Amino acid sequence: MSSYVAKASMGLSRVMRSVGSRLDTMGKGMEVLKYTEKLVPSTRFVAVDGMAPKVAPESFVAPSAAVIGNVTIGEASSVWYGAVVRGDVNHVKIGTASSIGDRAVVHVAKIQGDAPTVIGNHVTISAGALIHAATLQDSVVIGEMAQVLDGAIVESNSIVSPASIVTPGTTVSSGELWAGTPAKKVRELTEEEKIGIVTLAVETSELANAHAIENAKPYQQILEEAELADIEKHLDDDSPRKPDYDTGDVLGQGQPGRIFRSTLSHPYDVKKPPE
Repeated sequence: MSSYVAKASMGLSRVMRSVGSRLDTMGKGMEVLKYTEKLVPSTRFVAVDGMAPKVAPESFVAPSAAVIGNVTIGEASSVWYGAVVRGDVNHVKIGTASSIGDRAVVHVAKIQGDAPTVIGNHVTISAGALIHAATLQDSVVIGEMAQVLDGAIVESNSIVSPASIVTPGTTVSSGELWAGTPAKKVRELTEEEKIGIVTLAVETSELANAHAIENAKPYQQILEEAELADIEKHLDDDSPRKPDYDTGDVLGQGQPGRIFRSTLSHPYDVKKPPE
């Protein structure tokens, strides 16, 4: 009985495939304007009105970031994953060793006012922040999800706390910590905090360099390195092929803050030889 059901199912399948093919052919014949859908690869750089971004060779722009229009990015600066820097109706200028964090947005103004966005050197714009037609002088930190709006100026050696909103036309004076909605002065920064602003920018620049190296690798090289890493992990400690890891290594996977791969992301099944 089951053999008859199987034969009937196979026969019905052939009929359905034939009918589907005929319907597809009929549909093609009825097309007036033929359209072929193409997958558009993600691009990091987009020109607007003939103005293309100018990015220094030593900077890092993540593959999923977007830099659009009249944008200039200086040496050792970085635009991280999911961030958008859009200079379509005005210009954006970013200095040296500054960073635009993950999912942050930097934009300009033209319709309501006429203001570019200017970002100085050693500026850290944290994840999810919004900088809109504002000026950030040298050595500034903008916290996560904070907003600096049209015409605002954040002077050098200053910090805007996470989720704060610097309202349009506001000036954050040099050497101050601001917080709140709307943001207000909280206190003066200590000398250690001012030094920490530059330290953070330099460390972010170094981390961006590591990401740039990893992103530049071809797919085949990534596979080979992952396979070698898994083989090394399964070697005995006394094996002459076992590498000596640097001080500060965590679980045999590299120094904290660097790019490395683990068996969680690449679970290769490499078995130890029998003892």
